Amino acid sequence: HLSLCATDGKKLVIGTTGLSHEQNAQVVAAGEQIVLVYAPNYSIGVNATFKLLEVAAKIFGDSVDIEITEAHHRHKVDAPSGTALKMGEVIAGALGRDLDKVAIYGREGQTGERDRQTIGFSTIRGGDIIGEHQVMFAGQGERLEIVHRAQSRSNFAEGAVRAAVWIAGEGPGVFDMQDVLGLHQL
Repeated sequence: HLSLCATDGKKLVIGTTGLSHEQNAQVVAAGEQIVLVYAPNYSIGVNATFKLLEVAAKIFGDSVDIEITEAHHRHKVDAPSGTALKMGEVIAGALGRDLDKVAIYGREGQTGERDRQTIGFSTIRGGDIIGEHQVMFAGQGERLEIVHRAQSRSNFAEGAVRAAVWIAGEGPGVFDMQDVLGLHQL
């Protein structure tokens, strides 16, 4: 259960993933009264990756197959990760697709020929992997892979602190790390 108490002057940095559509709506509604930075991942590198994925998707359009693979430690309970889902949302948005309609979560058995409109997700859980995300744009005769590997959890904390400093001068609204880093303008 998600409960947000909105009071004047409150500023929040939220990094929770796996919220339902209703819970996400509560976050957005709270942004009418308070300042929120709401992101699935606060790593600067991951957020730069989101921008690179948007650009790559626009360049390739419908000419490639897109696959997202993510790996995390054995104790992570959700799959795919919130970061992988955000990657899919960024790519789908750049291509004018609805991720809920084109996402394929794992494949098994006789799946038939791949539909070019789909975005595939694969999940690995094992050991002490902090977080790895790879997106493959696979075409005929070439492929582009964009990869981010977290080697320290301090990256996430540094990004969250940067977000907390950034919101000090902002008015009510829901923002993300793309806002904090000025990436929407690129």
